[in-house]
Amino acid sequence: MIDTHCHLQDRAFEEDRAEVIERAREAGVAAMITVGVDLADSRAAVETARHYGLSAAVGVHPHEAASAPHELADELTKLLHEDGVVALGEIGLDYYYDRSPRDVQISVLREQLRIARDRSIPVIFHQRDAFDEFTRILREEWRPAMRGVVHCFTGTPAQARVYCDEFGLFLGIGGVLTFPKAESVRDAVRDVGVGALVLETDCPYLAPVPKRGKRNEPAYVAHTAAKLAGLLALPIDEVVSATDANALTLFGMKKVSDT
Repeated sequence: MIDTHCHLQDRAFEEDRAEVIERAREAGVAAMITVGVDLADSRAAVETARHYGLSAAVGVHPHEAASAPHELADELTKLLHEDGVVALGEIGLDYYYDRSPRDVQISVLREQLRIARDRSIPVIFHQRDAFDEFTRILREEWRPAMRGVVHCFTGTPAQARVYCDEFGLFLGIGGVLTFPKAESVRDAVRDVGVGALVLETDCPYLAPVPKRGKRNEPAYVAHTAAKLAGLLALPIDEVVSATDANALTLFGMKKVSDT
């Protein structure tokens, strides 16, 4: 399995990061992408990835858009050249919390999309309560050759179809899939099928059932994989093989490391 979205540099793992990563590998998680949310956190993600043999993504989350520096493009470009960096993200819009002004979120999203386009690097998106604005921007900035994933997908089947069919995006499926009230997500997953999906945890957040309420960690992606297999009436091995292949295609990773 590949955990395509985690935050292992987070302080929640400060006391036992090595043990968490070892548990993940013992559970069959052969690769992990640890994702930054601002420039400082992205640098920490790169260092964590380098130290533990992981991959990293770097970018400015919409919550942090207001603190993005004027020289964002230069700083991100430097980080994108670091070994182990496989994506730009997570970037996007969040109109649920509005922790940064919406016009600033839009501006920072556009700037980062143009960096990704110019550098042909995959994008990890965060979108919450901003579907119409988000897709409007994608229609203006996205290009067919670009690759990306809508992380922590929690939308409807119709929204899933827009992402997958119009933009060729993958959907990042994590612990929310297992939540009792997430029927629309399960409907969307059934509709688009395993060929459009990648697995993730978003740890330390959103632990799946039966670990809900606890600190999430990459090993728990196995619970999401099992739930996904049941929903799609597929053998677990087939689900893992397909989502791994999607992740490798998406991020341009040549192989899955198990060391």
